[in-house]
Amino acid sequence: MNFPQIRLESTSARIGLHIEKPVQKIEQPKAVQSIEQPKAVVNIETVPGRLIIDQTEARADLGFKTIPRLVAENAADAKRIAMEGTARRVRQGDDLMRIENKANPFPSHAIENAYKPKARLTIGWIPSPGSVKINYEPAKVNIEATPQKPIIHTQIQKPLHDYTPGKVHVYLEQKNSLKIEFVNLFSETV
Repeated sequence: MNFPQIRLESTSARIGLHIEKPVQKIEQPKAVQSIEQPKAVVNIETVPGRLIIDQTEARADLGFKTIPRLVAENAADAKRIAMEGTARRVRQGDDLMRIENKANPFPSHAIENAYKPKARLTIGWIPSPGSVKINYEPAKVNIEATPQKPIIHTQIQKPLHDYTPGKVHVYLEQKNSLKIEFVNLFSETV
């Protein structure tokens, strides 16, 4: 026996998607920068050195004396000789005053007045050691430096941004359907 049947056959709808991906480009340009370093201000002050060589005494030892020095030395020698002569005459006068003591000062005075004293022989160096005087003042250097700050200029660049949004296209790839079939719904018996 055949029973009546209803047959259903359905097909689901199917949606299709077509996707265009978004495109994004970001570019960052470098910043424009300039750096300038001014030179430091430098001030150098130099006081030159001095070398003083005094040869006055060395030249005097060799006989090269200045006129004022010659006059002063001759005056000092004349004064010394005059003082020695005065002292000798006073001493000899005192000897003559004591003649009553039965002394005979005349021969000793004659010998003393006739002959000059013997010169003493000494060894010396010409010019004498230490007669050249040297004085040196070293040079002085004063350095003043003033540093300068750098000058920095920076110009920032904005980023370049290009964006294309994505797109989604939706379409019906397959339609839905429903198929109904009736089987053995009517009997054939009469």
